[in-house]
Amino acid sequence: MNSRQRRGVILLLLSVLCALGAFAGVLAVISDVNSKVGPETTAYRLKNDVEPYKPLTAGDFEKISMPKRWLSSTAVTDLRQIEGKIAVNRLKAGSLLQADMIVERPELQPGQQEIAIMIDAATGVAGKINPGSTVNIYATFAGEKKGDPDQSRMIVTGARVLDVGKLTRASDSSDRGDRATSTVPITFALSALDTQRVAYAESFAEHVRLALVAPSAAGSQGGSPGGSPADKGDRTYTLDKDK
Repeated sequence: MNSRQRRGVILLLLSVLCALGAFAGVLAVISDVNSKVGPETTAYRLKNDVEPYKPLTAGDFEKISMPKRWLSSTAVTDLRQIEGKIAVNRLKAGSLLQADMIVERPELQPGQQEIAIMIDAATGVAGKINPGSTVNIYATFAGEKKGDPDQSRMIVTGARVLDVGKLTRASDSSDRGDRATSTVPITFALSALDTQRVAYAESFAEHVRLALVAPSAAGSQGGSPGGSPADKGDRTYTLDKDK
């Protein structure tokens, strides 16, 4: 083997050693990345915006994979967790679904009935009443006889809202069309007696309005199957009480 051949063999060996070194370097980088990223897991990302208090379905989300260590402890990794749940706030498209974004949909309790009535959107709801809210229900009635004062009555206290429907323009043929330009169907969970009160007021009252109850007060006012705990003297109001 002459000197030129020896130089060729040496250069070939050096090339092989450099290639092995480069390969080892790539493996080291990959190993370092894997150690920092870790194993991947399933997560779910919203396809579109989801309105508050809207029931969630699997079609609202797309399945993605991402490093488990990058997910928060509240990230939803199984869509079975959304069954019977609703959105707490408006959910933005592209957001990762978190358990604290959703809550259980309100349901009936033993002894309760479900009733839905139309409420004046402007004076009765004003966009602040949502499923799970607790409200007092007021109705105003004309005097029974000529000369009798009109009355405002608190017919139910601590009514739990199950659902708030879509805004609907009031029908021109409605006997309340001159008072309400738009209405919203509100569904309540009530005792049998309170259900009768609401049905009566919805049929005969001039107005039915809702008053949102603060969360701290809701627990002490919750309507029982036997009716509301408010004192009877506090349930009816006429103008002559202020004289």
